[in-house]
Amino acid sequence: MRYKNKFTGRRSDTTNVKDAIDALLDTYKLRGKFDETKLINSWECMMGKPISRRTEKLFIKDEVLFVKLNSAPLRQELTIAKSKVLEIIHRSFDKKLVKDVKFY
Repeated sequence: MRYKNKFTGRRSDTTNVKDAIDALLDTYKLRGKFDETKLINSWECMMGKPISRRTEKLFIKDEVLFVKLNSAPLRQELTIAKSKVLEIIHRSFDKKLVKDVKFY
């Protein structure tokens, strides 16, 4: 009986998985790279299928998101609507992650 009671309740020195992963990312200074990868992987969800199908390459360098598109008219439209694209990104991610977007 004593053995069962020892492991049935949650101990106070345990943490949930989210807190443990957050602590790991912060300890090893991987938070920035993790967020960059998460942003690139969620590009289709944020911008939609029509834009993501015409996107060839995405990368972040010095807080600037570079987006290579294979459609010149779409590139022009997104350049005009750059503030809206940044707003969508900032709604989902930290504002320090991406400060500008360049379409090429």
